[in-house]
Amino acid sequence: MGPKNKEKYILAIDLGTSGPKCALVSCRGEVKDAAFVQNRLVLLPDGGAEQDPEEWWQSILETMKIVLGKNSVPADDIIAVSCSTQWSGTVAVAENGHHLASAMIWLDSRGSRYVREIARGLINFEGYGISKIARWLRLTGGAPSLSGKDSLAHILYIKNQHPDIYHRTYKFLEPKDYINLRLTGKFAASYDSITLHWVTDNRDIHHITYDGRLIRMAGIDPAKLPDLKQATDILGPLKPDVAASLGLSPKVQVITGTPDIQAAAIGSGGVGDYDAHFYIGTSAWLTCHVPFKKTDIFRGIASLPSAIPGKYFVADEQETAGACLSFLRDNIFFHDDALKTGGCPPDTYRVFDQMAKTILPGSDGLIFTPWLYGERTPLDDKYVRGGFFNQSLNTTRSHMVRAVLEGVAFNGRWLLAAVEKFVGRRLERVRMIGGGAASDTWCQIFADVFNREIWQIRQPMLANVRGAGCLAAVALGYMTVEAVADAVEVDTVYTPNPDHVRIYDRMFAEFKNIYRKNRKIYKRLNAR
Repeated sequence: MGPKNKEKYILAIDLGTSGPKCALVSCRGEVKDAAFVQNRLVLLPDGGAEQDPEEWWQSILETMKIVLGKNSVPADDIIAVSCSTQWSGTVAVAENGHHLASAMIWLDSRGSRYVREIARGLINFEGYGISKIARWLRLTGGAPSLSGKDSLAHILYIKNQHPDIYHRTYKFLEPKDYINLRLTGKFAASYDSITLHWVTDNRDIHHITYDGRLIRMAGIDPAKLPDLKQATDILGPLKPDVAASLGLSPKVQVITGTPDIQAAAIGSGGVGDYDAHFYIGTSAWLTCHVPFKKTDIFRGIASLPSAIPGKYFVADEQETAGACLSFLRDNIFFHDDALKTGGCPPDTYRVFDQMAKTILPGSDGLIFTPWLYGERTPLDDKYVRGGFFNQSLNTTRSHMVRAVLEGVAFNGRWLLAAVEKFVGRRLERVRMIGGGAASDTWCQIFADVFNREIWQIRQPMLANVRGAGCLAAVALGYMTVEAVADAVEVDTVYTPNPDHVRIYDRMFAEFKNIYRKNRKIYKRLNAR
């Protein structure tokens, strides 16, 4: 491929749970401009978590138009659109491309019953039939979570609870693949986005295919699954009406793209094997690329197909991380009820940072457990819940803020230990990205709790769009994968404070004890 003009740009999309970001990313990995629009989330009492696909699309168009309206680069220099979105969501789509119901997103656990039914066999282990779990592990590298939050569980829920929608569905699409449908009119999934359907043979990382045995075991119609492509494949040009509405050339290409975890890995600069990053958004994860396929069924960790051709990445997820701060703000401190005395300040998280700094490490023994919506890893437990433990008459709101920051980090440390055991080595440094990584206080807490060096990536909230843009640059030949690491800048390096490490070692041991001593209580209280 011949030399490329370096001043070309990618219109990158990152659809998170809270809403979409859109950014112009240069083919050298520089984020030029970005915009964000908020989306609604509907939580239902039966474990449902839904969003409106049409709201997704309209808000994405709005963010793209905001960014393009700044005229920071000529429209002719925009050569591609690349999308990253929340993962483990399901949109039932008719043949005409219209969605048939609200999207079931990654928090939705209503399919748990039906996953458990298909997972059982004559001889069972931890809820899985021995022969079934062996096949899933051998072919896919993992297995459906019994929590019911995987895409397969969503499809089974629709099949059993809404058979009319299931019958009318032409394709079940992940959020990324639904947005790509709106951009191009094409029904397709990537090797990585399809993984949580647990119906693909992932043993040959260069050639992933559907497996008929797995599809029959899942009990779903294979005709309702989309065609498969690599994340770096060019899906096709923008639909003419979409291009016209954005003022872009209809020759602009859409890259197949990747879900958020895989995009974040690229946007963190951690593209080499064992180069770890921790993401703090609504949820959290700790991952790195690895050169092997492996599964830890006990801790819910697996190496699954990456967006980078020929690589796997370590897949895991904490359900609620930054969402714990939102919960503190919206449900405890500034809830809209009879006790409300004023509005929530617009800079609440900055204020939280200042409050946390006034409290010594360890929050005077106050421990917060961040399991507000169950947990995936290192615990696969949909019944566990969050709370403050060891409060006293001296506990203040500042203590509560710091305890939330520490509690998310304690859960992250539990996950770090599981990931290090999985990869068979100590991860000496961890790149920090996502909205939570913008907090210097939180980054230092993570350094002390992890007892690891923390690299705060510059523009940490834009890691996903940066990753989506860099992936497109790689796909189009403007950048190599190896060059991504050099393109991503580190803002600050945080080193552990030995005195704080000793405090957090003791607190972390009690954090784990809280779960072990109370898990049966959680199940009795929350089982339905």
